[in-house]
Amino acid sequence: MSIRAVVWDVDDTLFDYTGADRAGMRLHLAAEGLLDGYDGVEQALVRWREITDRQWARFSAGEVSFEAQRRDRVRVFLGEELSDAEADAWFQRYIAHYETVWALFPDVLPVLDALAASHRHAVLSNSSIHVQDRKLRVLGVHDRFEAILCAAELGVSKPEAGAFHAACAALELAPHQVAYVGDHPEIDGRGAAEAGLLSVWIDRDGVYTSDDALGGRHRIASLAELPALLGADTRFGAPSTFR
Repeated sequence: MSIRAVVWDVDDTLFDYTGADRAGMRLHLAAEGLLDGYDGVEQALVRWREITDRQWARFSAGEVSFEAQRRDRVRVFLGEELSDAEADAWFQRYIAHYETVWALFPDVLPVLDALAASHRHAVLSNSSIHVQDRKLRVLGVHDRFEAILCAAELGVSKPEAGAFHAACAALELAPHQVAYVGDHPEIDGRGAAEAGLLSVWIDRDGVYTSDDALGGRHRIASLAELPALLGADTRFGAPSTFR
């Protein structure tokens, strides 16, 4: 049976989250006068990303709420015992800078256009609907998707099979009729494959070596490769150059 729909991750798949986060935080740190405690802006940015990754992992594991992980990112980064209101205010000031540099990756609109007539589309993100719904509207692609599902509201997050199956259910399709495209080799790639979807892992920067076990994932370096992969439907034995 052919692939009838594509479900998309958002951050670092459609939206250049890492680039926007770095540029926005650079502006925010300068505005807040917080660079004096670091050897340079790069050191501060690396520390912010490390803290973000740790706190996001706690949220993904169900240990804290979406709002709590944001507040804890601020408290750990500043090393201060802030109230919820103080942490929220600091984060909102960062968000104001972050949103000024939002952008889609340049290969996103061409692939959505190429697949518009042949495949249905939805979003599955480990964020919250409040964040991703607005983001997709600002980026001008909200109307491209039939459904937008997020972990904060679903109560289950990737890589759990239940998250992927919820997206399939929203489209009223079986997992084997759906492709999932995401940037993380485990959370997105392995999770989708183990849930029975056609798993497409977008590895834009070649961060992971060719020795990585793909475990059912199809690895691409650009979304421009996606239409050919969906046409080949290599899960059923058709020859393919994709790994």
